[in-house]
Amino acid sequence: MKAAVGDRYVLASSTVDGAVRDGRVVALRHDDGSPPYVVRWSDTGEETLVFPGPDAHVEHGAEGGAGPAGAAATAPPATVATWRIQLTLTHEGPETTAQAVLVAGPEPVGAVGHARKNPHDASEPVIGDEVAVARALRHLADRLIDTAEEQIEDATGRPARVHS
Repeated sequence: MKAAVGDRYVLASSTVDGAVRDGRVVALRHDDGSPPYVVRWSDTGEETLVFPGPDAHVEHGAEGGAGPAGAAATAPPATVATWRIQLTLTHEGPETTAQAVLVAGPEPVGAVGHARKNPHDASEPVIGDEVAVARALRHLADRLIDTAEEQIEDATGRPARVHS
């Protein structure tokens, strides 16, 4: 992996619920662009010396850095946002209810999904959980698409349809 000053450094989380971090390469320790690099993290502004592992990559040509073979930067700087979804499961007899809440922006957005066990099926609670959660997430996705369409219509004054 090679980098140039100004390149974007992206570090994926090693845990499922962890955030992706990104920053800018602000200094190199080797003239050939090989690691380690000094990175200024976009979330904290802190500068650290990093030795990239398998969960990291460099995006060349970002914010004034040179891309491959010294090409000038053309890509705008990228940003990273982390949205969290909280899932709550409730079991009442053969019924499972999942409530999904997206915790992002000024107001949370929520949706509900239900599952009901067939009385003739064996008891496998995880199946009801999966079905209820999938339905809640599908409803949440539909709400987000509807909201985006409304915002596009408000901004453009024309009907909008987001294709998925």
